[in-house]
Amino acid sequence: MTLRLGDTAPDFVQDSTEGTIRFHEWAGDSWVVLFSHPADFTPVCTTELGKTAALSGEFARRGVKPIAVSVDPVDSHRSWIKDINETQDTTVDFPIIADADKKVAALYDMIHPNSLVNATVRSVFIIDPKKAIRATLTYPASTGRNFDEILRVIDSLQLTDNHKVATPANWKQGDDVVIVPSITDPQELAERFPRGFKALKPYLRLTPQPNK
Repeated sequence: MTLRLGDTAPDFVQDSTEGTIRFHEWAGDSWVVLFSHPADFTPVCTTELGKTAALSGEFARRGVKPIAVSVDPVDSHRSWIKDINETQDTTVDFPIIADADKKVAALYDMIHPNSLVNATVRSVFIIDPKKAIRATLTYPASTGRNFDEILRVIDSLQLTDNHKVATPANWKQGDDVVIVPSITDPQELAERFPRGFKALKPYLRLTPQPNK
C-alpha cells in the first residue's frame, strides 16, 4: 500500500520499549514523528536516535511525540538504548517499536524493493493530531537525517494550518511568509495582515510571520 499525503496514518498494535503501543491511542491529540531504522546497533541510526532524545524539549514545545521503529526485538532495542545514551550523552525518552513481524513496515510501505528483505528504509512520517500524514521524507542508509529540517517542516505545517499563508524556500521561524493567492479582498488582507505586505507580483506577496 502506497501512502500519500493526506491519507490517514495506519493504526497498529505492536510491542515497544515502553510496552504495548496502540498507535492512534498513544498518539492522542499530539503531532507525531514516526521514523524507521533498518536495524539496531547501526552507526548512523545511533546518532539519529540520540539527536531525537536531545531535541526532546523542542518536540514537546511543538506538541510532537517522536516514535521509532526497527525490526529487531525489544530486548535488542533496550541494549541499543544503553549504547545510544552512552555515546550520544543523552537519555532516550521515547518508544522504539519492535517490528519483528514487519507489520508496521508493511503498513507504512517501509520495505525497500532493492534492499534486504528485512531492512526497513529510513523513512520519516509527520502525522497531525487528526492522524493525517502531512509530510514524508526518505533517506539512504549512508545519510543521517536532518533534524533541523524535520522541525522546520513541523513549524511550517503548524503555522500554515492556523494562518492563510505558505512558507517560501529556506523559510525558518521569524522569516517573512507568503500570503496565499486565494486572498484578494483588501479588507480581509488588512484584517489578516495588519503589518502589511510587499507585492513582488500579484501572486507573490510577502508579509511578516503572523504569529511573531
